[in-house]
Amino acid sequence: MDTVRLDEGLFRTTAPNGVVVLSERLPGVRSAAVGVYVRTASAHEVTGQMGISHLLEHMVFKGTERRTSRQLALELEVRGGGLDAFTGRDYTSYQAHVLDEDVPLAADILTDLVRRPLLRDADLESERNVILEEINGVADTPDDLVFELHAAAMWPEHPYGFSILGTPETLGSISAADLQRLHRDGYHRGNCVIAAAGNLEHGPLLDTLVREGWFEENGGSPARPPVGMTPAARGECRNEPRDTAQTHIVFGTDTFPLRDPRRFPLAILTNVFGGGMSSRLFQRVREELGLAYAVFAYKHFYQSSGQLGVYIGTQPGTADEAVEAIGAEYDRLAREGLPADELADGKRQLKGQVMLSLESPAARMGRLAGFELHDDEYRPLDAMLAEIDAVTQADVAAVAGEFFPSARQTVMRLGPK
Repeated sequence: MDTVRLDEGLFRTTAPNGVVVLSERLPGVRSAAVGVYVRTASAHEVTGQMGISHLLEHMVFKGTERRTSRQLALELEVRGGGLDAFTGRDYTSYQAHVLDEDVPLAADILTDLVRRPLLRDADLESERNVILEEINGVADTPDDLVFELHAAAMWPEHPYGFSILGTPETLGSISAADLQRLHRDGYHRGNCVIAAAGNLEHGPLLDTLVREGWFEENGGSPARPPVGMTPAARGECRNEPRDTAQTHIVFGTDTFPLRDPRRFPLAILTNVFGGGMSSRLFQRVREELGLAYAVFAYKHFYQSSGQLGVYIGTQPGTADEAVEAIGAEYDRLAREGLPADELADGKRQLKGQVMLSLESPAARMGRLAGFELHDDEYRPLDAMLAEIDAVTQADVAAVAGEFFPSARQTVMRLGPK
C-alpha cells in the first residue's frame, strides 16, 4: 500500500484495490469520527429508479450478516457514540462519532453496514413507507419543496435535478433485487473512501481496516468517474401554484465544481451578497424594505458542477417587489464587483468560517474526505487561508460578471396564484 504524509498528523493511504484511507490525529480530544464514503448516489441514477441510492442507504440499517437492526442502533449509542448516514448528489456517507477507544468497534459496524447488509425483500415495504413519509414531509414544507422544484427546473435532463428521495412511483418500482444489484455494482472497496479524524493514529486504523478486509481483492470495477453534464437551464421563470401563507422563491444558476480555483471568489461573493445579517440582501430586502423574514444566498459544489442561489419567503402581495429588489442586487454585484473594503471584510468572514468549521472531529473528517471525493489537491489550512487572502478585486469581478447577472438566474416561485 502507498502511504504518504500530507501534513502534521495527517496521512493518506491508497490500497491496490482502490480504496483510499485518510486520517488526521487530533490529540486534544477524547473522541474520533470515522466515515465510509461510497461514490454511488443520486447522480448515478436513471429516471425510472430515482431515489434508489437513498432507499439503499435506509435498507442497510435493517440488518446485516452480523447484526440486527436493533443491534446496529444500540451498540454505539449505549457507549455514548452515534451512527448516521446521508445520501447526496455524488456520494453516500456512513459515519460514526465515538470515544477514541471505540474506533475499532465503529469501523466494524460501518464495515457491516457498507459491505454486509442483508437487503431482504421482507424489509422493503416498511422502509419504502418510511421514505414515503419523508417525501410527504417535504411536500408539506414549502420552504423545502421549492428547492427540489428549482433543481428540477434548472437541470430537467440531468440527475442533479432529480429528487434524492425519489417519487412514490419510482420507489414503488424498486425491488430488493434492484437494491442488491446496486450494492454489488457500487459498494465495492475500490469505490469507497474511508476518512477518520480525532484521537487516533493512522497505523492502528489501517490495522483495524486490515482485519475488516478492506484491503482484499476488490471484486468490482474502479471508482466511478465524475458524471457527465448537460447544459443547465438559465434565465427561466417557473410558477408552482400552492395554497400557502407565503410565496417561496428560489433564484439560481449553475457554476463549477469544488476543485475550481474560482471557488474562493464565489464564496466571498456569496457571503457578501446574502451570507448573514450584514449581507446586502439582508440589509436591503429585510431591513430597508421589510419584505421578508428569511432571505439568504447559498452555494453548493458537486463533482461535475455547482450551484449558486438565493431563497426568500415573502407575502404573496410583495413577491413581485421582492423579485425586483433581489434582481437589482444581482445586477449591481455583476456590474460593479466588490469595492476594496467589502472584499477585505469578505475575506475575513470566509477565513473565520473556514477555521470555525473545523472545530470538531466530524468536520475534520468531512474535510479530508472532500479532498478525495472532489478530486481536489490537499492543502494545509494555512495554505487555504493564503489562497483566500490572494483573491483580488479582478477575481471577484470576473466571477460576479459571469454568474450574478439576473438574466442568468432560473427562478422558481411556489405559492398562491
